[in-house]
Amino acid sequence: MAHCGPTLKGEFARTVNLTDMHIGWVFTRTVRNNAHPHILGALKTGITKIPYKVTGLDFDNGTEFLNKAVIKWAADMEIFFTRSRPYKKNDQATIESKNNHLVRRYGFYYRYDTDEERAVLNRLWHLVNDRLNYLTPTIKPIGYGCSRDGHRRRLYDKPQTPLDRLLAAGVLSAAQQTELLTYRNSLNPAAIAHQIADLQAALLRLAKDKTEQLYLAAIPAALPALKAGIRIKSKTTS
Repeated sequence: MAHCGPTLKGEFARTVNLTDMHIGWVFTRTVRNNAHPHILGALKTGITKIPYKVTGLDFDNGTEFLNKAVIKWAADMEIFFTRSRPYKKNDQATIESKNNHLVRRYGFYYRYDTDEERAVLNRLWHLVNDRLNYLTPTIKPIGYGCSRDGHRRRLYDKPQTPLDRLLAAGVLSAAQQTELLTYRNSLNPAAIAHQIADLQAALLRLAKDKTEQLYLAAIPAALPALKAGIRIKSKTTS
């Protein structure tokens, strides 16, 4: 996810967002740019922070992911690689949804290009990831049914947090389950909300004015100075 604001010129931060297709677990990390050393660093951190073994990763066709360094690392880690079809955004529907509901909702659309802004973002993602992984129930589509009037409608499972789905999957040891449940019990939802709001306020202070100036600079200067608008000659018929 690019934090470029209204222009792609220059260097700006990128956010790597990993989302588990089955349980909804998320890991988010902002890096300096999309050069493969930074992206690979975020991926390495992600698989160590996710509390279970990552066996596969699916990407789009960006060269920040599809390069020799990342592919070799994945092969060494025995991580299976898949990618979406070119120009088929619906292949990435899950991560596109998370990019909107997580990255854009909490991190806004401003331009971030400084060390301080990246540090604030990564502090923010830690809190947001805890909120979504441990405290926020989600529903998953399980099929289709019919309403009373015969219309087709989506069917969803019982709401559960990603942690509850992970525990139900049976892939963790008893010690791992105890550790994760103890950590969830230590979280204070109200405190997390206050800390998220404070970090968002810091992002506004750091990036709002700068981004707005970039938007204004992108507006063409040579606009007609007509109070009544642009006059158009009407065609006459004989």
